[in-house]
Amino acid sequence: MIVDGRTIAAEIYADIAKEIQAASISPRLAVITCAPTPATVQYLALKERKAKEVGITMVTVTLPEDTSTDACVEEIQKAVETADSVIVQLPFPSHIDIDGVLAAVPPSHDADALNPETTAVLSPVVAACKEILKRNEVAIAEKHVTIIGSGRLVGKPAAKWFADMGAAISVVTKDTADLPYYTMHADIIVSGAGVANLITPEMVPEGVIILDAGTSEDGGELRGDASPACSEKASLFTPVPGGIGPVTVALLLRNVVTLALTK
Repeated sequence: MIVDGRTIAAEIYADIAKEIQAASISPRLAVITCAPTPATVQYLALKERKAKEVGITMVTVTLPEDTSTDACVEEIQKAVETADSVIVQLPFPSHIDIDGVLAAVPPSHDADALNPETTAVLSPVVAACKEILKRNEVAIAEKHVTIIGSGRLVGKPAAKWFADMGAAISVVTKDTADLPYYTMHADIIVSGAGVANLITPEMVPEGVIILDAGTSEDGGELRGDASPACSEKASLFTPVPGGIGPVTVALLLRNVVTLALTK
């Protein structure tokens, strides 16, 4: 089954709008970005449009490339004073201490759940995985989950959450020599490597669940880590585009509302 992430996201947006109206709140989201790429600018425009549709005000602070770590932290501290949530839109220039910047977002405002101390909300990517599995009545306990990638946006939070849910996990990377061994022995594959067509049909068993959170450009087209042909063997498959991505944006905005309701 190919997951229709856009339809799921539309349902979530409708629920968010109703929740905001019922609670009579006006959530504010501040986004801090630094020297954004064209792709980042496009992604932020999507977030802002969706936020506006559901009743969330999003304000973006764009910092120049030569901004220091301390200046980034100061901007976050300013944003915390006026916004219900603050997100740091990665990537940032390499000279910035990104761990220090992310730690400056207090858990009370951390809609992206990138501060290790945040517990009130899940990482939006992990929340998207949870939402898709729940809608398809997939039990997680005792499943073998192979996670490709160990980054802060997908791999690390996914590994923690699936382990907390009772799954047996294997964390590998795109460079793991025997990667096909780990994918062939998985009940669920979560990939965030960002390598187009890294996973091929020969590498996966019949009935596997593939949650593809990796994106990259290939010939000017947005591609996922899993070849589309894998969908023929998978019992559940999230395509790129149109799979986990739309659900992730919707659940980020749900996190904004959740945090706003705690204030």
